[in-house]
Amino acid sequence: MGCIHDDGFSAIARDHAANPRNCGPLKTFDGHGRVTGPCGDTMEFWLVVQNDTVQRVRFITDGCGSSHACGSMATTLAEGKRIQDASALSQQDILNALGGFPSDSEHCALLAANTLQAACEDYLHRGRGTATHSSDAHAACNTCGNTDRSAHAPNAGETDEERQSSEKLHSRLSHIRHRIIVLSGKGGVGKSTVAVNLAAALAMSGKRVGLLDIDIHGPSIPTMLGLQQEMVLASEDGLLPIEMDGMKIMSLGFILHDEDVAVIWRGPLKMSAIKQFLRDVDWGELDYLIIDSPPGTGDEPLSVCQLIGTMDGAVIVTTPQKVAEMDVRKSITFCRQLNVPVLGVVENMSGFVCPKCSEVTQILPPGAGNRIAESMHVPFLGAIPMDPMIAQACDSGQAFIRHFSTTRTAEMMREVVRPIIKLDIASRATNPQ
Repeated sequence: MGCIHDDGFSAIARDHAANPRNCGPLKTFDGHGRVTGPCGDTMEFWLVVQNDTVQRVRFITDGCGSSHACGSMATTLAEGKRIQDASALSQQDILNALGGFPSDSEHCALLAANTLQAACEDYLHRGRGTATHSSDAHAACNTCGNTDRSAHAPNAGETDEERQSSEKLHSRLSHIRHRIIVLSGKGGVGKSTVAVNLAAALAMSGKRVGLLDIDIHGPSIPTMLGLQQEMVLASEDGLLPIEMDGMKIMSLGFILHDEDVAVIWRGPLKMSAIKQFLRDVDWGELDYLIIDSPPGTGDEPLSVCQLIGTMDGAVIVTTPQKVAEMDVRKSITFCRQLNVPVLGVVENMSGFVCPKCSEVTQILPPGAGNRIAESMHVPFLGAIPMDPMIAQACDSGQAFIRHFSTTRTAEMMREVVRPIIKLDIASRATNPQ
């Protein structure tokens, strides 16, 4: 059973928390379940079933180590079992197998058991059937010429309305060449600033760019671009994004009439809003869709990654502080669990630019971004200093890289963007139009 530690976690539980088994989604599966517990943690399970026996089972969670330990153990117990036996695995079965768990974390085992049961029930509901999603699904798609993206595969459990909604979503996404999400492990690191200037730099280089703000509780893109008074209009083809300087922009901030209103939504409502932004907005043909995500690894980034299906990459933003360094590693782990390539790490607020002489003074120890990139084996895109003109640009509703293009800081931003522009060049060379 393994020794019990002072904090109540056995050695087995600690091992599953630190090294979770079967972690990450499946592209091809026969059953899927997603449950959010009372604590706010969300867990998802995917099953591959043959002859009513669970052959493969994978999971992800946005919860803590306890959730990872319980999800990992649940998948370990379920693999190789008959579907009825896997569905019957209980909270206590998971706790017994872990060999020791603190009472205040036992709800994580219940969440794992409930999510596994939901995935099993989904398989049975689908008619003990065929894999519902596949990376090869695009072979059956004759609705568009873009074979780089997987098409929507028919789902026996879908209603006609759900099927039409999914087809419309995939049709919209088929006209977007690259989808890039900007993430940060914690708030206040300048993630939205990086997202805005990344989008503006791509637009300035001649790319067709969309900028999607999925921060439901604190949408800042309208303010940073001086668009607070803009309202979203509708056409026959869907909602019309706000257009500015060659960018198409969408944010919940355009829909809220009162800036002081607090959006108090749980996960399902957030996912519904994000789905509407992707499915019902008339994005047209885009080279890039830049997605500004709220801090952390919760509902919003999880929802958009699941809805998009294939994300071209993530840009991870950090600052030199050690606490930010610790949190950004979680964002990289999140990307790996969802099979999202990490395009690189940006160290923001790296030093202070003197407004008189333009000399950069290091206030905090530099190099956190580079250290993270090296230790996590991902690219380092570069460092952006703390420049008073960046704050001035944000407050006045201007993209810094466009309106202060001759500054040293703007050149540093362009260096950060260059590898991402090369992504498009490489793609066009490989898949010429």
